[in-house]
Amino acid sequence: MKDIFAHYLFIFNPVADKGRAMRQKSWLQDLLAGRRNASLLSTMYAGHASDIARTAMDKTDCIIACGGDGTLHEVVNAVVGKGVAVGILPMGSANDFVKTLYSPAMPPLGIAHFFMNNSKDIDVGFVTESAGRQHYFINSMGLGFTGRIAQCVKQTRWLKGELLYVYALFVVLLRYQPMHLHVTLMQEDKIVELDEPIFAVSIANGAIEGGKFRIAPLADLSDGLLDIALLKAVPKRKLFRYVLKYMRGTHIDDPQVLYYKVKSLAITITKPEVMHLDGEVFDNIAGRMTIEVIPNALTVIGIQE
Repeated sequence: MKDIFAHYLFIFNPVADKGRAMRQKSWLQDLLAGRRNASLLSTMYAGHASDIARTAMDKTDCIIACGGDGTLHEVVNAVVGKGVAVGILPMGSANDFVKTLYSPAMPPLGIAHFFMNNSKDIDVGFVTESAGRQHYFINSMGLGFTGRIAQCVKQTRWLKGELLYVYALFVVLLRYQPMHLHVTLMQEDKIVELDEPIFAVSIANGAIEGGKFRIAPLADLSDGLLDIALLKAVPKRKLFRYVLKYMRGTHIDDPQVLYYKVKSLAITITKPEVMHLDGEVFDNIAGRMTIEVIPNALTVIGIQE
């Protein structure tokens, strides 16, 4: 069978999963041996996956992100709108995005599925900060509580895997206070305005965040909408109950959680906070930001029908 792309570039992040991804490099090299239309490059610093992807776009028409959600985030931010397809070979700690992309079953171990005619166009999120900086996200965005959890995950070196996200949640919870936000939600048929203290903001394209948390159980990667879950200010003594609900995806039925599907939204925050995009951390976020969905913005390969 003829490969559907002329050239495949595999971008490998050796420090994904706190460095454990490096153990898989020789395995990947063996799989690629003999494939003249495929090459492998390794990242050497934060942001390098984006740099490699931008440099390679005139030489390749398909890039495979080999790492975690952060590696994928970097590749996506380089190639959206450039006509380059993307594949994901999960080697990270949580690998959140593929849990939605490949639901209900992960593809077989290996790389053969990337060379088959099995692609899908999906939506991406697009964020514009008050200062004008712009970013894409493919899985999720969090502000405040979940942003700080992502920050704690990045700073914790002694723990690995999905347990790290649960640990970070409880560390952040000890000192965290709700944010006062003004939120404007643009739904398909109406506009919703909110102005109140919010404990957690989750904006999702995919369904899962932090390894096991089903933040957006109704998410669809190709519906042209983002899923929004806003947890109102609740007493900390009740937070453990909400942790369990978010893990099960039942929080969307709770009256303290506002769940919407929107085309776009605007958030105004007066005090600097922490934001994450696909687990990548951005500090000192304040002012008015807009978030919108870009329908069918990215072609993803390796989909199992």
